[in-house]
Amino acid sequence: MPTHHLRQTAESFGVDAARYDRTRPPYPVALLRRIVDRSPGRAVLNAGCGTGIESRQLRELGCTVLGVEPDPRMADVARSTGIAVEVATFEDWEPGGREFDLVVAGTAWHWIDPVAGAAKAAAVLRPGGRLAPFWHTFQLPDELAAGFAEAYRRLLPDSPFQFGQTPAASALDGYRPILDRAAEGIRAAGGFGEPEVWHVDWERVYSRDDYLDQLPTSGALTRATPAQLAEIQEAVGAVIDRLGGSFVMRYTSAAVTAARD
Repeated sequence: MPTHHLRQTAESFGVDAARYDRTRPPYPVALLRRIVDRSPGRAVLNAGCGTGIESRQLRELGCTVLGVEPDPRMADVARSTGIAVEVATFEDWEPGGREFDLVVAGTAWHWIDPVAGAAKAAAVLRPGGRLAPFWHTFQLPDELAAGFAEAYRRLLPDSPFQFGQTPAASALDGYRPILDRAAEGIRAAGGFGEPEVWHVDWERVYSRDDYLDQLPTSGALTRATPAQLAEIQEAVGAVIDRLGGSFVMRYTSAAVTAARD
């Protein structure tokens, strides 16, 4: 099932919005700067803005940002940091005649219908404006990925999310279906040039405590019971202990982007 149909999961991240904001990593400034520099202005619409992580980064780059977020708990955190947010799904949000130079979504576009979302972006972008949903794609060390997948399958066997069947050659390859679906949606909506993929590779060292603190913010786990979550954290923590108490996560942050005709 396409992820944008999983509405309960899409709107579940606010169960611990403060943890989400505290533990989710920011986006590479080089990627955001490239997106902003290739846009005709600095008026930004952030679809699925969550707690405002990328909104604040874009504000630091000189942008004026309006967020659209379906979860009022996430929206409240973003507002507490000075980001203007309107509560709605992006597909149903009413622009009221407003126009923007740039429409972005940080690790959120897969929760939005890819065609309807691109069509809404086309309707609010000025000529030459840019649509640029982007994601953190990542690749766990093999032993850690296997340990997480085993615990997840054992404790959440009926989940629509599955892990570990086909190891990806790279972080970007693992997200290829999501990136391709975004590009196909842009093409189907019309009104844009041919989408491109821009990406930046980077790494982060996670301690055991840091990674286990972030783990509950995964969309695969936001609806797990406390007992299920605790057991998954215990299993993953044991693997990290075997790796020496920390590990290097390889990230590729990638944008699927196209300019409005």
